[in-house]
Amino acid sequence: MTEIRQTNNEKKGVFEIYFDGKKAGEMTYTWAGEDKFIIDHTEVDEAYNGKGLAKQLVYAGVNYARKNGKKVIPLCPYAKATIAKNAELQDVLA
Repeated sequence: MTEIRQTNNEKKGVFEIYFDGKKAGEMTYTWAGEDKFIIDHTEVDEAYNGKGLAKQLVYAGVNYARKNGKKVIPLCPYAKATIAKNAELQDVLA
C-alpha cells in the first residue's frame, strides 16, 4: 500500500511516497514564478526498486499541476524521461 504526501511552500515543495507506512522516496520541486514549478530531483530508496514508486511520484506531480492550473519543467532526468515516454503527461509541460 502506498501513500503520497505533499509539502509545499512559497519557494519549494516535495512529494514523499510511503510504502507500508515507511518513507520510500521523494520528488522535490522548486517554484518558477506563480504558474510553474521545476521538478529537480526524484529518488526512491534501493529497497523499493522495481515497485514503480518513482513513476507514481511523477504522476502525483503532474496531477497536482493539472488540478491547480500549473505547468511543469522537468529538469530531473527521471521525471523528464517519464513525461517524454507517456504522452498523457505532456499537457502540463511548460
